[in-house]
Amino acid sequence: MKRILLTIEYNGKNTCGWQMQAGGLRSVQGELTRALGEVCGHPVRVTGSGRTDGGVHALGQTAHFDTDCAVPPEKFPFALNIVLPPDIKVQAAREVPPRFHARFDVSRKTYRYRYYISRHPRPLLDDFALQVYTPLDAEAMNAAAAFVVGRHDFASFKAEGTEVRDTVRVMTAARVFEPAPGEVWFEISGKGFLYNMVRILAGTLLLVGRRKLPPEAMKEIIEAKDREAAGKTAAAKGLCLVRVDYPEEAFLFK
Repeated sequence: MKRILLTIEYNGKNTCGWQMQAGGLRSVQGELTRALGEVCGHPVRVTGSGRTDGGVHALGQTAHFDTDCAVPPEKFPFALNIVLPPDIKVQAAREVPPRFHARFDVSRKTYRYRYYISRHPRPLLDDFALQVYTPLDAEAMNAAAAFVVGRHDFASFKAEGTEVRDTVRVMTAARVFEPAPGEVWFEISGKGFLYNMVRILAGTLLLVGRRKLPPEAMKEIIEAKDREAAGKTAAAKGLCLVRVDYPEEAFLFK
């Protein structure tokens, strides 16, 4: 048996998210499991780096599986993309050590939340970004995002009903910038995130961008450790898992 790591890109619009769920709902994990079964000729268990919600996209989701089929690792993208649907495609594959784990070996994940400013919907943006009708103060949003970097208790950005005791997380980077006229992006990196954390941060930054909160309010919201102190959860469609990083030693065969 060999262990293969896949890098997957997908449009989450028409899925219930990454994870397979009861009731036959369409999921990214489910589509990959089906495709791998066809290509490998045996049942395959797919383990992802983590879950993304319904409507959330990915440029660089990762997942591993074990197989004894004869397909060379570098050929899996070609073989799988023939049988995968148009909105889910494998971009890369490599063999990794048997001890490698797509979830537990993660050193950093990077997410991006996109806003676009327009009085009217933009068909080429609307599936992947949140429409905002008036200009945003990206400089103020970036100042607010700086308070997120570091080790903090992010209880204020935890979705209600989430059953997790430890809400402390470490963010290694967070910034807001304008990649093109009429677009504002929020990018954040860290080893782990709470459920809906990035979307709640995006909703809170939106208040700063609209000048309804000053940038320093972000520090106060973090210190409050109260979900009611933060902004609304921003729409799923604006969120994308950009990349998943692993330490080099995770890829070493010993």
